[in-house]
Amino acid sequence: MSPTATTSRGSPAARLVGALRAVAHAAGISPTMADWRRIFEVDLIGTALLVEALRPLATTGTAMVCFASMAPNLGPGDWDPEALSVLDDPLGERFLDRIGEAIGPSITDSGVAYGWAKLGVQRLVRREAVRLGPAGARICSVSPGIIDTPQGRQEADAHRSMAELVRRSPLGREGRPEEVAAVVAFALSAEASFLTGTDLLVDGGVVAALKEGR
Repeated sequence: MSPTATTSRGSPAARLVGALRAVAHAAGISPTMADWRRIFEVDLIGTALLVEALRPLATTGTAMVCFASMAPNLGPGDWDPEALSVLDDPLGERFLDRIGEAIGPSITDSGVAYGWAKLGVQRLVRREAVRLGPAGARICSVSPGIIDTPQGRQEADAHRSMAELVRRSPLGREGRPEEVAAVVAFALSAEASFLTGTDLLVDGGVVAALKEGR
């Protein structure tokens, strides 16, 4: 890594020796863990800040994975264009105020905010792939479904409808953390060298079942 690389905000991006090989950004909070503003701050703004900081370090062979969620795939699909325009500028001035105004009162529902924030991550990855490509670097998002983790169990306890989603899914079970980790490992590996700018949905078929009306 370059010892002088900085973000556009002027803070040091790295003080390490060597090339940036792989990044898996899994930090995030779910709907039961915070209010809508904090969800956007951690899940979308935090991801955008990390990507911005690491961009100057990207080189041939660099691969990044950012965690999104299946939640946007469960949304209406006809996202408001004005809200999307604001969503695509997470590091802009007054972002939280502007996204709140664009989406409207429903944004105070933490589940709604979570879906929008994770949609923002998916869209961020697509834009960033275009920026990183000339350097020979790649970036993808991974969107887990219902996974058997402490965080996942907390959400399931608060939203009983999640059990029905599991029941209706083709595989009929929750995912395991190691199954998501295996997808991330592949996306970061040399075997995935032609994979970039896309989202990898790891949900056991929940979204497919819903779209097929099962």
